Amino acid sequence: MLRMRVGIVAESFLPNINGVTNSVLRVLEHLKREGHEAIVVAPGARDFQEEVPDYLGFEIVRVPTVMIPLIDSLPIGVPTTTVAAALADFKPDVIHLASPFVLGGAGAFAARQLDIPAVGLYQTDVAGFATKYHAAMVANIAWDWTRTIHNMCQMTLAPSSATISELESRGIKNVNHWGRGVDAELFHPTRRSEVLRRQWDPTGSKKIVGFVGRLAAEKSVHRLAPLVANQDIQLVVVGDGPERQALEEALPGAVFTGALSGESLARAYASLDLFIHTGEFETFCQAIQEAQASGVPTIGPRAGGPIDLIDHGVNGLLLDVDTFEAELPDAAGWVLDDARLDDLKDTARESIADKTWQALGEQLMGYYEEVVKGYNRNVIRIFGRDVNLPAWARGPRRLRRGA
Repeated sequence: MLRMRVGIVAESFLPNINGVTNSVLRVLEHLKREGHEAIVVAPGARDFQEEVPDYLGFEIVRVPTVMIPLIDSLPIGVPTTTVAAALADFKPDVIHLASPFVLGGAGAFAARQLDIPAVGLYQTDVAGFATKYHAAMVANIAWDWTRTIHNMCQMTLAPSSATISELESRGIKNVNHWGRGVDAELFHPTRRSEVLRRQWDPTGSKKIVGFVGRLAAEKSVHRLAPLVANQDIQLVVVGDGPERQALEEALPGAVFTGALSGESLARAYASLDLFIHTGEFETFCQAIQEAQASGVPTIGPRAGGPIDLIDHGVNGLLLDVDTFEAELPDAAGWVLDDARLDDLKDTARESIADKTWQALGEQLMGYYEEVVKGYNRNVIRIFGRDVNLPAWARGPRRLRRGA
């Protein structure tokens, strides 16, 4: 096989847990299994957090962080000269930009400076977040900057058909599809816990309906409010963030578990009867996929990533964003009807059968090889024709053959 050196510049990484961090971890795990080498350049930890010096033996190079007001769970890495220096020392074959915007922007410029091909993974709808925080002017600037960064890359990878269409409409070129895998062993229907369900609903008579994710404005968790009055439903909110206190007031009677991870998170998913994702700014929505792997039908907005994950009427329902709250009570009632709930649970689990991280890792390696092979330093274009450089002018071969 072709052995590669991959330089990853991540907008977020351990100890901060979110979708960007999780996808980077899965990429590193695949690189380790297949015998590749990697380095990660990422923001440092927040106050009182302990930084991890490496992951699976791969070095983590840290840059300072700053905090964004109202978004206290998203520290931003300062784009210092450390980015280019670390990549230059490592000499990667390809640079992987995980959700590039600030630190990733520095990674894109470093890739250009070092003459190394780059792949940009679009994961975070920064412009959508800006709109949610009532900053329309910032949203327009965000799209201009996003287009600049991604068009400096040799390829952009996006996780859903809706996101690909949006990026192409914004002038971003060479966009390909790369979804997200799911740990089908960790997230599994057998994790369902009757003990946990009784903790949430001591009567044992209610259907358990939940949300899992960061409690921030762009997630629109307040849209669960129409279910509060339903005495046959117990709401459970898994996660933490700046909106938690306001949501506890908006959703009286709901159980707030705080952030969960690992087996505790898997048990929480599998112990639900229905998972509802409320935000419309998801480029993919891994939470929906984890719920489906856990055998839980899902309801989500007809926008962004959920469109590709929810087969309307088969493993859940899609609701229009503008009428989400008005439609939600009837939609929840339809899913939770005992006449169809078991069938929906079965089809939810079946829908993730071909979405393993191993398959996604192999696809990503194929994209890496494509951009490296296409990034030919030994050919120049003269008068519209490709001309091979003489041997003395050629750069070193970057791909290395391993056993």
